[in-house]
Amino acid sequence: MRAVLVVNPKATTTSERSRDVLVRALRSEVDLTVAYTRRRGHAMALAAAAAADGVDLVVTLGGDGTVNEVVNGLLAGEVPGAVESPPPADRLPALAVVPGGSTNVFARALGLPREWPESTSVILEALREGRHRTIGLGRADDRYFTFCAGFGLDAAVVHRVEKARHRGRKSTPALYLRATLGQYFLASDRRHPAIALERPGERTEGALATVIIQNTAPWTYLGDREINPNPQASFDLGLDVMAFRQLRVPSTARTVTQILSRNAEPNGPQVLRLHDLDEFTLVSARPQAFQLDGDYLGEREKVRFTCVRAALRVIC
Repeated sequence: MRAVLVVNPKATTTSERSRDVLVRALRSEVDLTVAYTRRRGHAMALAAAAAADGVDLVVTLGGDGTVNEVVNGLLAGEVPGAVESPPPADRLPALAVVPGGSTNVFARALGLPREWPESTSVILEALREGRHRTIGLGRADDRYFTFCAGFGLDAAVVHRVEKARHRGRKSTPALYLRATLGQYFLASDRRHPAIALERPGERTEGALATVIIQNTAPWTYLGDREINPNPQASFDLGLDVMAFRQLRVPSTARTVTQILSRNAEPNGPQVLRLHDLDEFTLVSARPQAFQLDGDYLGEREKVRFTCVRAALRVIC
């Protein structure tokens, strides 16, 4: 089996020594080539080249941003909306994810251990046994995502956190909390919801303040704790949506409390929840922050979302 290991050398939880250990372990099972990313977007190019070269497996060592780039590289040659047989998962290289970032939502949502040595052991065992899982992905306009997207407040929070990390701050739950409170109270237009959600054959849901989209559950993690606005979201189904109709303090505090609770699902008149969607479009009267898989992608006024079923084989 031919494999390419795509390494983000800035991955926060690994060292050069641990990367050497990983390479030796993988080489015990596969014919391995190692490629290091040098800039943003480079992992996408490396994965696209690996797919074009006909390798059997692409392994990532990095965080969710590295995984997202590799996934988009693997599917770069696919035609959106095309009805093809076999599906992409049966034609493209398989993906294995070794967690090397600060949160590693995608790897953990697949059931892999949080630490890279334990995850590597699971991946090696799966390779020996020929074990894999086929998953669906989300697509936002021309870009795929693995676990989540955001339009509005949560994407603006991601942007704040990214700017803080560029200033040398470490990614921690406390940093996200401060960024959320700062964005909510100081930088959000909470009185004038501007987003509409449009679905084919359904009435438009208007006057939405912010929208969270999930391709799986959980949405993210707070340390070891799952954060789950849409607990029924699944790699095996379409996309799930939770939107706030208003961002007033009382209703927002109630909904956030429900999200953080282990036993309550968000509900109430200020919450819109939709399950297992194949397609929808978000349109805003003013530009909104936009993120995919925790990566801020700027501001948009319109984004079309689709579910891509049977998109990828994952070793786990």
